[in-house]
Amino acid sequence: MTMNFFRGVMGGQPAGPQPTGAETIHKLCDRVASSTLLEDRRDAVRALKSLSKKYRLEVGTQAMDHLVHILQTDRSDSEILGYALDTLYNIICNDEEEEQDESEDMAAAPPIPVSGKHKNVPVSDENAQKQEEDLGVLFTDKFLGDSENVTLLLTLLEEFDFHVRWPGVKLLTALLKNQCNQVQGVILVSPMGVSRLMDLLADSREVIRNDGLLLLQQLTKGNAAIQKIVAFENAFERLLDIITEEGSSDGGIVVEDCLLLLVNLLKNNSSNQNFFKEGSYIQRMKPWFEVGDDNSGWSAQKVTNLHLMLQLVRVMVSPVNSPGATSSCQKSMYQCGLLQQLCTILMATGVPADILTETINTVSEVIRGSQINQDYFASVNAPSNPPRPAIVVLLMSMVNERQPFVLRCAVLYCFQCFLYKNQKGQGEIVATLLPSTIDANSISAGQLLCGGLFSADSLSNWCAAVALAHALQDNLTQKEQLLRVQLATSLGKPPVSLLQQCTNILSQGDKINRRGSKVQTRVGLLMLLCTWISNCPIAVTHFLHNQENVPFLTGQISENLGEDERLVQGLCALLLGICIYYNDNSLENYTKEKLKQLIEKRIGKENFVEKLGFVTKHELYSRAAQKPQPVFPSPEQMLFDHEFTKLVKELEGVITKAVHKTSEEEKKEEEVKKTLEQHDSIVIQYKDLIRDQDTQIQELREQVSTLSLNSEQMQNQITQQQSQIQQHKDQYNILKLKLGKDSQGLSSSHGEGAHVNGLHSEELSQLREEVEELRRQHTLQHTQLSDKDSLINTLRCGAAAAAQTAEGGAGGSDNTELLGEVESLRSRVQAQCAEISQLQTERLELIRRAEAVSSAPASSSESSADTVTVSELESRLAAQTTEAERLKEECRGLREGHAGLEQQLASAQSTVAIEQTEKTKLQQEVQESKKEQDDLLMLLADQDQKILNLKQRLRDLGETIDEDEDEIDARDQFGEDDDDDDDEEEDEENND
Repeated sequence: MTMNFFRGVMGGQPAGPQPTGAETIHKLCDRVASSTLLEDRRDAVRALKSLSKKYRLEVGTQAMDHLVHILQTDRSDSEILGYALDTLYNIICNDEEEEQDESEDMAAAPPIPVSGKHKNVPVSDENAQKQEEDLGVLFTDKFLGDSENVTLLLTLLEEFDFHVRWPGVKLLTALLKNQCNQVQGVILVSPMGVSRLMDLLADSREVIRNDGLLLLQQLTKGNAAIQKIVAFENAFERLLDIITEEGSSDGGIVVEDCLLLLVNLLKNNSSNQNFFKEGSYIQRMKPWFEVGDDNSGWSAQKVTNLHLMLQLVRVMVSPVNSPGATSSCQKSMYQCGLLQQLCTILMATGVPADILTETINTVSEVIRGSQINQDYFASVNAPSNPPRPAIVVLLMSMVNERQPFVLRCAVLYCFQCFLYKNQKGQGEIVATLLPSTIDANSISAGQLLCGGLFSADSLSNWCAAVALAHALQDNLTQKEQLLRVQLATSLGKPPVSLLQQCTNILSQGDKINRRGSKVQTRVGLLMLLCTWISNCPIAVTHFLHNQENVPFLTGQISENLGEDERLVQGLCALLLGICIYYNDNSLENYTKEKLKQLIEKRIGKENFVEKLGFVTKHELYSRAAQKPQPVFPSPEQMLFDHEFTKLVKELEGVITKAVHKTSEEEKKEEEVKKTLEQHDSIVIQYKDLIRDQDTQIQELREQVSTLSLNSEQMQNQITQQQSQIQQHKDQYNILKLKLGKDSQGLSSSHGEGAHVNGLHSEELSQLREEVEELRRQHTLQHTQLSDKDSLINTLRCGAAAAAQTAEGGAGGSDNTELLGEVESLRSRVQAQCAEISQLQTERLELIRRAEAVSSAPASSSESSADTVTVSELESRLAAQTTEAERLKEECRGLREGHAGLEQQLASAQSTVAIEQTEKTKLQQEVQESKKEQDDLLMLLADQDQKILNLKQRLRDLGETIDEDEDEIDARDQFGEDDDDDDDEEEDEENND
């Protein structure tokens, strides 16, 4: 019966009036809320989905709560979850897209005609479209009324089922489009919220992955915290992998979505930029820009992809980034070959104009302020015959009025970036204008700039003037060099200087036909002249030397011209003010005072200041001051240069003060300046002297520390020598004991030899044993004496080292003891020699007795055996005699080594005494330097007090003293005091 009722509502067409859409939706909502069967609820939600496009308001108003309840309770059925998510997406989304026509939706649709999305609202009707958008925002706010709904949606995204995950991604994307900040806040505090969304990029189903990219694009807009989380979730690696898989610049819209997401993650996010650089992802960008020889027939998608890739490079090196981060990225781009690849595109043929323009802008920012990149760019040549520098080829495009306006602006920006903080490049450009370097057979950058400066095209005039001004920016040398440039105006007339030719064009500006062009040309020339003569008194003198320049400027300023001419008047006032402020009074007719009197008489000071203010009040001035790149909607609005706005801001205030000062104030200020300069020179001299003395003191301290270190090393070596000597003493004592035993053995052998006269066999056997023992002891003695000899040699080497580094007489006493022990050993050896002599005497006596026994008529066999034994004893005694002679020779060698050790010890003691004297002398010199430094500090304190008094007098006279200078002086003074305190502490430590 339930199903029959449902069919009556949805499928059948009973007789009678048809229910309205609101009534049908109400019945379906009741069915969703009250049905106990899952199939009934599923069919009802499916029907709501079919009606959600045409009856968006009714479904959103009545069914949203029921749909959210379905998401909470029916988690086990993926089909009903998919229908609920699709329905919520239809009522929240504002996109004009067509949904897939699903046959099952059509089968479940009620008899109400269902047309395409918003077919009841004409697309051309803007008011109706705005109402639809407001409706999406309204339903989004209703859905976000409970933040748990977003958490629930994030949980559903973990479902792998396609019918749940895909509509969930689309719904969350729609919510982010309508209420980005609120949804971002909920996702940010949700546990693992961003991580769940990052998992979408790893989905094997491309449709989910691609819609996940769109979701992350919306999620990362304007939220640095989420951008960081996404980046540290390995987003860069995944996105670059997808770009490579899709074919890089030849890929489809997926590559575009990845690039847009990368731009979101990196733009104005220094943390992510550093992470991108440190992760070596810049190197992976190089293959994107590899182009072939045939560049014709690029698809629109490839142009879009390459344009975004170039923007991504510019994001990493944007001038708004911190200088350190920009410089680091520029270095990486040069090292990996990315800059070289971009220059290849720059010089390639067949590249679309918008890609070429964006490549020029990208190269501009990659080389801006980087000396190594600027040098490489200067070496790039175009593939022409003959080869020409890339700078020359680009300048040819800039001064060619047939080239697109955006391309000419890009070339100008590239030239400005090439010269930014590049004095070497500035000198090379100016050198191409000097007479000694002009080559008639080739086109140079200087010739192109002069040609553009004096051409009939006002835009070329402006671009060439600004480009030439950048060649002079903050470079006094090149400003003076440019004064040497001479131009040949026509045949038969003498050449004129470039400075004079610029002023001639200014004065003849009325001859230019178009009024707007005249203003643009004159503004460009005035900016060039202001940049040229600012902070260059020689250029000011050259400018004032032409008698027509000052009357022309005063005439321009004093006239009451129209609105278009006000900017020219302001720039003329600025130029005249620069002539006053940087005037060195070398021309008698145009000194500072006379120029101010001229302004007061012909213009009026207040009127002059008012005209000067016209520059900064111009609407295009603030636009140019925002960023370095010249971006203008039309050529007519191209009036101000970014660097020139900085110059105006710097000079406007000081020129106003200079004009209002009287002659007396000028004189007083000059006197005060001279006095301050004198005092400053004295202070500088004292500071230099103090620095020199600090350097000397530092060197002396280093010498003292070196000597202290050497002293410690010598002390350590002496300690080692003492320990070695002690070891030698112990070994010597052991040897001495063994030598005593040997002497006793020899004495006992001599006593037993006396019994040989009795010729008893027992006594001879005992004598034989004693001789054997004597031989063993002699061998042992020989071995020990050899060991002692090696030890004495070791001692001799150690004593030689101690002689070089020894300090004090501690080693001397130990050597004296050692020498005494050597003498004792010598006496022992002499005693042994005496005992051996006695043994020889006894041996002779034994021989004499043996001969007497052998002469007897009756001799037994035992007596002949004893005779053989005596012969053996004689041979052994002869060997002992030889050994004793050798020991005497060794003793003589030891005596000679002892004499050498004594000489080396005496030399070491004298060296230590000399070093101790030098150390005392160095300490005295340090004390004298400290006293001199104290005297100089007292003089400095007096000078500083005088300077403070003079500055106070200036303040009393109404002059403004720069507080920054006072802080710097005070900081220097405190820094020097701190250095002195540190020096005193170190001196005290050294004295201790």
